[in-house]
Amino acid sequence: MIFDTHAHYDDEAFDEDREALLGSMQAAGIQRIVNIGASMQSSAMTVSLTEQYEFLYGAVGVHPNEVGTMQEEDMEQLRKWSEREKIVAIGEIGLDYHYDEPSKAIQFRWFEAQMELARQVKLPIVVHSRDAAKDTIDLMKACHAETIGGVVHCYSYTKELARDFLNMNYYFGIGGVVTFPNAKKLKEAVEYIPLEKIVLETDCPYLAPVPNRGKRNSSLNLPYVVEVLAEIKGVSKEEIMAVTFENGKRLYGMKE
Repeated sequence: MIFDTHAHYDDEAFDEDREALLGSMQAAGIQRIVNIGASMQSSAMTVSLTEQYEFLYGAVGVHPNEVGTMQEEDMEQLRKWSEREKIVAIGEIGLDYHYDEPSKAIQFRWFEAQMELARQVKLPIVVHSRDAAKDTIDLMKACHAETIGGVVHCYSYTKELARDFLNMNYYFGIGGVVTFPNAKKLKEAVEYIPLEKIVLETDCPYLAPVPNRGKRNSSLNLPYVVEVLAEIKGVSKEEIMAVTFENGKRLYGMKE
């Protein structure tokens, strides 16, 4: 049983075969998926997908690259969506300095606001952090994110920085990048991070693992990630699947 804790099946890359693809998941051993909002539009579609598929849950939030047009009324809409039973997190939210826009000040404002929303509605956060490690950690500490809980999605920093997130009791989303030959830094971090703090994710349609790197990603590729994690951790693939499944349930507060 595999739990994909971070997917984007609302993406237009799935428009032609979304229904057939999602319909094939459970037979392939993908027992649970959390679809992650990255904008107001994708959050709305995420809510819709959770209503269509019993095994699919959702997170609602606005990605740092999309916060430039955010309004206060969007926060109220996110709050309403967050009250739905199958919405299990606020995300993905955070900081992304890969591009120059939106400004750091705008990203800070909405990351902080969405963290506060998560605290109020008692849901964990899904953190996106790209080229922004120090500011992400500093802002999370300033906002006492350790009292909110959540996951650092698509973890890409060093094992030294992993310690800061571990000290806040966060989980680490690990996906296709760990299979890349040049992912030495990430593999060292994964070796350091306790297995009890690792969850599987795809970030699909992006970041497909080797041997499908460069193609459209889906949850069906997660066995390749499981295989590499088993090698790094020196345990069986079955143990990786079982432990990360339970980790995902704990992360998102799923009781059954």
